[in-house]
Amino acid sequence: QVQLVESGGGLVQAGDSLRLSCVASGRTFTSFRMGWFRQAPGKERDFVAAINWNGRRTIYADSVKGRFTISRDNAKNTVYLQMNSLKPEDTAVYYCAAYYSRSDYLGRTTGEYDYWGQGTQVTVSS
Repeated sequence: QVQLVESGGGLVQAGDSLRLSCVASGRTFTSFRMGWFRQAPGKERDFVAAINWNGRRTIYADSVKGRFTISRDNAKNTVYLQMNSLKPEDTAVYYCAAYYSRSDYLGRTTGEYDYWGQGTQVTVSS
């Protein structure tokens, strides 16, 4: 088991930046690939970004590529999502997710992650 706790969400204006954090506990953090997903009201939970166990491989949704950066600090059991140039369409609840794997494969679907945080709200006003 692993427990995930997100933080860092809030209300910002378009063009602003936010950094989300997700702290993991319960199992060896370096055994997990990590991902960020988001869910807007009335919509499905969508992939945002993912990072492999050692941080050397990352992937992004096209909608955030060039604006968001995923990273991890294995010494702190934490994965981050730096969000720059935020847009109103980025408004959603952001979820951290984990999957027990040290492969370089990175999943883009919710079914490819076993553990989820409770989510943190990000609201971007125009």
